[in-house]
Amino acid sequence: MSSNEQWETPSVLIDLDILDRNLKETANLAALAGVKLRPHTKTHKSVWIAHEQLRYGAAGITVAKLGEAEVMAEGGIDDILIAFPVIGQSKLERLGQLMEKAKVTLSTDDEEVARQLSSLGRSLNRDISLYVDVNSGLNRCGREPGEETAELVKRIAQLPYIRIAGLMTHAGHAYGHNDAGGIREVAKQEEESLILTKQRLEKDGIRIEEISVGSTPTSKYVADIAGSGVTEIRPGAYVFGDGGQWKMGLIGRDQLAMTIAATVVGRPRQGTIIIDAGSKTLSSDVNRFRPGYGILLGHEDAVIERLSEEHGIVSVPDSEAFKIGQEVRIVPNHCCVVTNLHDRLVGVRNGRFEKWLTVDARGKVQ
Repeated sequence: MSSNEQWETPSVLIDLDILDRNLKETANLAALAGVKLRPHTKTHKSVWIAHEQLRYGAAGITVAKLGEAEVMAEGGIDDILIAFPVIGQSKLERLGQLMEKAKVTLSTDDEEVARQLSSLGRSLNRDISLYVDVNSGLNRCGREPGEETAELVKRIAQLPYIRIAGLMTHAGHAYGHNDAGGIREVAKQEEESLILTKQRLEKDGIRIEEISVGSTPTSKYVADIAGSGVTEIRPGAYVFGDGGQWKMGLIGRDQLAMTIAATVVGRPRQGTIIIDAGSKTLSSDVNRFRPGYGILLGHEDAVIERLSEEHGIVSVPDSEAFKIGQEVRIVPNHCCVVTNLHDRLVGVRNGRFEKWLTVDARGKVQ
C-alpha cells in the first residue's frame, strides 16, 4: 500500500521512531546532568506523548494554559506546572477544581496575580505553590534578575497561603542564534540570572528550592549546567523538531519527527506550483534562517513564498518537474503552532500508518 492510500492530504505526519529517539535523548541528557525534566506539552498537546515523556523519566509536565492543564489532569497526569499567569474569578474557580486532581504549581511576575492566588488559597485552606518568573533576556515576562526580582519575591512571600516553590525563566531568544557558542552563552545567562536571584534571596533567609530553565535550544547544553544549581529544564519543541531548529543548526534531519504531506494541485505558470497546504495547515510562522513557510524535502531550491488559507504558492526552478497529484513532504517552520491547527496527527513508522495521535488539548487557549 502506498503512502497516499493511507492518509489524505494535507496531513501532519509524525515519525514514531524519531519521536521516540528524541524523547529518550533529552531524558538521558537531563538524567546525566542530574536535573529534572519537566517538558512543555504545548508543543504536542497530546496526553499519550505526555505519558511517554513521563515513562522516560520526566518529573512532571509544563503547560501554557489552564485549559491544557485540565486536559492533562483528566488524562491522569498529576504533577503540572502552569507557566502562565492564572487570573480572574472564573479561572481561579477552575484552578481550585483542578487542584483536587493534581499537584499544580503556578507562575507569575506580579504581586497582584499572587494576591489573587493567595485569596484562592484562603478559600481552599491550602497553600499555593508558586514559581516567580525572571527575565533572562527574552524581555517578555519576568522582572530583572537580582535585586528587582528579589524584592518582588519578598513581597509575595509575605502573602498568606503562598509558598514560593522556585524561580523560572524562558530563554526563547536562543532561537535567534545559529551557532553553538551563541546558544551556550544564552544558556549561561539563563542559569546565572536565576542563581544570582536565588543567592540574593538566601541572604534574606528565603530558601529557593527549584531553579527552572526552559527552551529547547538551551536544553541541548544541559551538561554545561550540571552542578550549577539548576534543578529543572522545560524544553518543548524537541519532541518533533522543525525547520527553525534544523536551519539554525540545532538538530539534524534525522531528528525531524514532524513533516506535512501535501499534494501538488496546480501548475498555473512556469516556475510556480500550488499545493493543498496553506496557512490553516502550515501556519504563517516564518523561519529566521531560511525564506518561505516551510521546507520541501528533496526540493530545497523551492520556496513556499505565499500562503492563503488553503493554498501554498511555491516558487520552483521548473514547474514541469512536478506532476499533478504528486505528494510532497514539508518540514514546517514551527512545530508547536502546526500541532494546534489539527485535530489529530498521523503516526507513521517506516513510512506506514500506525496510529492516530489525538491533539487532546487543541484550542485550549483559556
